[in-house]
Amino acid sequence: MTLIKTKYNRRSFLKVTTASTGGIILGFSWLASCSPTPEQIKQMPDEWFNINAFLKIGDNGIVTIMSPNPEIGQNVKTSMPMIVAEELDVDWKDVIVEQAGYDIQKYTRQLAGGSQSIRQGWQSLRMAGATARRMLMEAAAKQWGVSADELTTDKGVISHASGKSMTYGEVASAAAGIEVPEEVKLKDPKDFKIIGHPTKNVDGPKIIKGESLFGLDYKADGMLIAMIVHPEGFGMKLKSMDATEAKAMPGIKDVFSFNVYPEGTEKQWSDVNAFPEQIAIVGNSTWEVMKAKKALKVEWEYVEGTGESTTNYMESLSALMTKDTAEPARKDGDPDAAFKSAAKTIEREYSAPFLAHNTLEPMNFFANVTADKAELVGPVQTPEYLSKTIAQVLGMPEDNVSIMMTRMGGGFGRRLYGNFGVEATMISKHVGAPIKLVYSREDDMTQGTYRPAYKVKYSAAFDESNNLTAIKIKGAGVDGSPVFENRFPAGALDNYLSENHNLVSTISTGAWRAPRSNFIAFAEQSFLDEVAETMGKDPIDFRLELFDRAKSNPVGENNDYDPERYAGVL
Repeated sequence: MTLIKTKYNRRSFLKVTTASTGGIILGFSWLASCSPTPEQIKQMPDEWFNINAFLKIGDNGIVTIMSPNPEIGQNVKTSMPMIVAEELDVDWKDVIVEQAGYDIQKYTRQLAGGSQSIRQGWQSLRMAGATARRMLMEAAAKQWGVSADELTTDKGVISHASGKSMTYGEVASAAAGIEVPEEVKLKDPKDFKIIGHPTKNVDGPKIIKGESLFGLDYKADGMLIAMIVHPEGFGMKLKSMDATEAKAMPGIKDVFSFNVYPEGTEKQWSDVNAFPEQIAIVGNSTWEVMKAKKALKVEWEYVEGTGESTTNYMESLSALMTKDTAEPARKDGDPDAAFKSAAKTIEREYSAPFLAHNTLEPMNFFANVTADKAELVGPVQTPEYLSKTIAQVLGMPEDNVSIMMTRMGGGFGRRLYGNFGVEATMISKHVGAPIKLVYSREDDMTQGTYRPAYKVKYSAAFDESNNLTAIKIKGAGVDGSPVFENRFPAGALDNYLSENHNLVSTISTGAWRAPRSNFIAFAEQSFLDEVAETMGKDPIDFRLELFDRAKSNPVGENNDYDPERYAGVL
């Protein structure tokens, strides 16, 4: 059991503040109401009592736990509430999980990216549950006239050695008025009853039944459908548009051009859209809007100095691969001398094209912009940055922007970049009505945020005894090299050289499922197999030898991997 300072403000404070641990914030405003499944309706309490921003307890002991982070298939909507429930010491069957809306003051890190949701939220979530449990125990202790330290809890029931007991539901009302404790005890992992035990996905039944979960499922009264015509190529702008025929088609409300990011907009890192000038078609239904989109007559033209193709990208990357960098990313020993004196060398080059995400659920977002507020609902990994941009483009306080996150239908990485949410916002503002923007499959394929095109060349030098003496790696990519210069095999060789080249592009590029690693891991491991074959060694044994060197006598200190762990995997 661990005793930990909560470092929370008292309940009497109206302003909620962040815990100095970078974790939980307690908030005492009423949480959003539940949307229970039909099976849970019969369990619904007559009254809910808020304990903190993460949970509320019903008078019958049912607990609603808010899941703060975006859900994109990594199952944090199940695992994060599990952590709260564990420290709360409630029976998991009595828990209802709800997706929290964006509220960075309450939940701090509401982001799906970098595989950090659990790692970053672990302490905060445990403290949320443990603090609530202590407040419930304090309330029960007051009623019984005993010390809270004499009480125990188990599956939502508080007990005393005298034989007295009460459920969380019976004491929830009183607990809501208890001051936040200055410190709480966290469970010893050996006492975990929920964490580490098989637990079903809380969205599983809805997924199986095809019930509403995703952004595409969302509907609102008076909602119109919007689609976008993007330029035909990157770096193009609108030359002319004839919307006469499209506007006259059934169900069409408006056709207009607009700029996603008005002049002076302070973009966030997630605003990578290469098509600021676009055309919107708004109507009653998706099919009617799609038909009108095809009827539009549009001409685009390249902005001076732009206009690129796959061919010239590959040529440009190949040209970079022939150049030496002024300053290598990393150099150990004297690789040039090792290659000059080598008895044998091998060289292999690997390349990969631009890749679209091809998400199961196309990009979409709901927006309802009025004079004083903006309400958004949709699938996004980075609601914080989307909120900041929307406040910018609308010229309103960020507090007036609300974002409700839906479950995402794939596209890990693509939905880091929320330009489609900004587009929906600008369209709703223009038409003065709630709209849902829907990308077509063609839009997703041609106007997405692509995994960059890459090239990498590996070279290895061997002595007369066929021993590996040096490795050189030279990588080039669009908007960044694919090479991680301090990762394996760096640190395992006396002579090692890594060079990185960057090709600037007008194409929207971004994270695509394990950024860079999805390409470089294959290239690296393929080449190491070639090296092992050249040396006449088993490929596993060869790698284990390198890991042993990196562990027992590493070259350099800035080696970004754990050789013992890697060897253990093999």
